[in-house]
Amino acid sequence: MKKRISLIAVLLLVLASCQKKQEPIEITSEEYHASVDKVIEIMIHDIFSPPVASRIFAYPNIAAYEIIAKNNDTYKSLAGQVTGLESIPDPKNDENINYEMASLIAQMELSKRLIFSEEKMESFRDSLYMVWTKKNEATFNASKEYGLEVANFIGEWMDKDNYKETRTMPKFSVDSDDPSRWQPTPPAYMNGIEPHWEKIRPFAIDSAQQFKPIPPPEFSMEKDSDFYKEVMEVYEVRKDMIGKGDKSDEIAIAQFWDCNPYVSVTRGHLMFATKKITPGAHWIGIAKIASRKTDADFAKTVYAYTKTSIAIADAFISCWDEKYRSNLIRPETVINEYIDDSWEPVLQTPPFPEYTSGHSVVSGAAAIALTDIFGDNFAFDDDTEVAYGLPVRSYASFNQASDEAALSRMYGGIHYRAAIEVGIKQGRDLGKFVVDKLDMTKG
Repeated sequence: MKKRISLIAVLLLVLASCQKKQEPIEITSEEYHASVDKVIEIMIHDIFSPPVASRIFAYPNIAAYEIIAKNNDTYKSLAGQVTGLESIPDPKNDENINYEMASLIAQMELSKRLIFSEEKMESFRDSLYMVWTKKNEATFNASKEYGLEVANFIGEWMDKDNYKETRTMPKFSVDSDDPSRWQPTPPAYMNGIEPHWEKIRPFAIDSAQQFKPIPPPEFSMEKDSDFYKEVMEVYEVRKDMIGKGDKSDEIAIAQFWDCNPYVSVTRGHLMFATKKITPGAHWIGIAKIASRKTDADFAKTVYAYTKTSIAIADAFISCWDEKYRSNLIRPETVINEYIDDSWEPVLQTPPFPEYTSGHSVVSGAAAIALTDIFGDNFAFDDDTEVAYGLPVRSYASFNQASDEAALSRMYGGIHYRAAIEVGIKQGRDLGKFVVDKLDMTKG
């Protein structure tokens, strides 16, 4: 009898041990930061151009945000505000749904679809899935189902933005007979990237041409022309920097804001690339810094990433529209041809036309969006470039950082002053339009 009782007791213990614990699952802002960081890491590995990278940020963040807005009294849906976006579906049964988990799942799923190295994103995702399953399988399954449903919904909208169509459009034709036209630059002499980006459907702006800037100074090598004066300014700035040495603040600023995802390096017969984040990724990193400094909760963190990424994405569409319209030659080409054939810029010249400056436009737009979220005079320490061997730089505001980012392109020897000054205005005007148009918070 005692043996029978003991056996029953053992069986009950075994059964009890087999029952899975159903713990509540808290999804934190740090998990969202980690997912965005993972995407950036993969983007660096896969080498995405700056415009394409901006698209990779925008759609996953919007998917995550729409789920948050569905269940949060503070935030409003972007449906009807962002071009072509309709309301996401309601969950079939929200009894067990953790909306923060569903939001993160949607972000990871869409990110996976937009990068090349899917297995890297899957590995990161599966590590979270394992933890969540062990804690509360019912909640995980319900949240996953809804997150994937929304990801598919946003994915269908995403697929209509003309990106796929631009993949088959003709390469950019170089007009070598016109001295004002952009020419491929050393050392790799790459083709102009994304010449059809103005055809990408914008998010918040009305069209790629909405913030069309004034034309650049007319090409002329006459010494009294505005263009010649701008060329000589780039030339003289570089000479002055050489005189100051490699430890000058100008060199530090140029290198800090380089953000070139593909720098071609030639050593003898060997050619290879060094990789960094894109300018959009740098500002996404600043969004993370600001979110952490303010102890932003999960919902506000997603909101910050989303508004910033929309401003960045539209800024690239606007800037690239002008780049391939004005199609202006880079300083390196002009200076080598007309002034000094041994002159080299501090930074490697990116493979697309000069006007306007992408860093200026994007930085201006991102700074306006971040100021709208976190306030003016928001001081922060920017450690975004520490991973690439560069020190922390500190700023009193987002606008101060954007001014420095813009000016860095002259120090780098890759832009004239007009592209910088007109570009920062173009970006800020666009950014103001975006934040004024998007009604994302209640009250």
